Amino acid sequence: MSQVKHFTTDIAIIGSGGAGIAAGIEARDAGASAIAFEKAPDLGGAAIISGGGCLIVGTPIQKENGIIDTPDLAFNDWIRWGGPSVDEVWARYYIEHSLHDLYFWAERMGVKWVDMKQQEGNTVIRWTRSQSNGLGLMTHLIEAFRERGGEIVANTEVTELKKENGRVTGFLAKDAATGETVDVDSKVVVVATGGFNSNLDMVLEANPGLKGERIMEGSGRGSTGTGHRLVRQADGYLTHMDHIWFYVYATPDYRDPNGRRGLVFRQAPGYIWINQQGRRFHNEALSGGNSATPALMAQEPRHAWAVVDTPIVAKVEIADPYYRAGDKVDRDKVQELLDNSPFIKKADSLEELGRAMEVDVPAFLDTVERYNQACEQGLDKDPEFGKPLKLSKKFDTPPYYAIQIFPLARKNFGGVKTDIRCRVLNKHFEPIPGLYAAGEVAGMAGGHINGRAGLEGTMLGPSIFSGRVAGGWAAHEAGCGDGFVGVPNRD
Repeated sequence: MSQVKHFTTDIAIIGSGGAGIAAGIEARDAGASAIAFEKAPDLGGAAIISGGGCLIVGTPIQKENGIIDTPDLAFNDWIRWGGPSVDEVWARYYIEHSLHDLYFWAERMGVKWVDMKQQEGNTVIRWTRSQSNGLGLMTHLIEAFRERGGEIVANTEVTELKKENGRVTGFLAKDAATGETVDVDSKVVVVATGGFNSNLDMVLEANPGLKGERIMEGSGRGSTGTGHRLVRQADGYLTHMDHIWFYVYATPDYRDPNGRRGLVFRQAPGYIWINQQGRRFHNEALSGGNSATPALMAQEPRHAWAVVDTPIVAKVEIADPYYRAGDKVDRDKVQELLDNSPFIKKADSLEELGRAMEVDVPAFLDTVERYNQACEQGLDKDPEFGKPLKLSKKFDTPPYYAIQIFPLARKNFGGVKTDIRCRVLNKHFEPIPGLYAAGEVAGMAGGHINGRAGLEGTMLGPSIFSGRVAGGWAAHEAGCGDGFVGVPNRD
């Protein structure tokens, strides 16, 4: 007979990513005991492998750079970009609290904000990056949670929530290392399990029109929809599940035995994208999910080739822990990918590369020649698609590479419906006692804070913030503290 491990705590958190750890910090600061349970052996969820960027309004870094930003301006950008399905209440709530309750709060946890980057759809630059990306951000938050007496239990996969008289009172789980049953009693449960974009079956269930296409899984390895299943079993309501954010600067992970996982690659501004007809079809500088993704989806077939030469490929970064040594790029591993992936072609001439890609070779060579001429002439933008050429060069240094790219499901913009306190709602939009949800399982916050499109930084930022909200109100429901209040910025 297998043993049962018992845990008792005020707040039981499912997940150790940005939302889960932030909830734990907030709960501890309110005086509640808190344990975070993580199904993977490693901590940090999708947040720890992210770019570490958050949309934050009115920051010191903005002011140092002469950027004037206001909550009203950011809100207008958010609504215009995300469309009519944006949760306007949650969007306004996050934007107004992003300065004091994310930026300065994270600094108190040891996080250092280092720079900004322009992102599509934003009137001004407000995407703000933490030092060492998501790795640096989450390392500090995990340390802060532990310093407060928070406990994290890894290798624990939750199998069902426990309910008594309609109230959630904990959950049952399994220890992945020993097979033992884990029985958790708690006053409140916070679900922070992430999205479902590493579960291709759920992605296609939510978007049946993509069946038959090559779509890659692209979130954290634990983002398999576990929390959605648990909440559904507890009579929670799921909303806007078809709102999925796809990236296309990604190639299949040839090391994945299931052939489903994709690898996002960055830092290649000089590349060009070629369709199977051998032609460019898009301004590659616009690589976001609201510009590049529709452009690629319009191609037949729905894939393309990112063409680079040796100087460009020397700067490429792969957003996966296997291709990094801590916070540095492992160039040997990147070269291993370039040399071994069947989805990457290598050649000593452009003509040979075109044949390897099996595209229309004359059309391909003509396309590259026109692009090279624009670079040689020192033009600010290429005449065909308006791509800025400041960071580009002509293709003249072999070997040349063509990286096959496909749509990659990256973020869930729909999920568990909650109220402004992060309480999970049932189909009658009434809160389920003892159950909260935050982060990507709840569409980053509330269920659908972004609508159909995100301004970038609107995934990680709201996930962490909604985690704080959930932790504060969960602690209050458990009898500790006054709930999350925060400090809004309404200048």
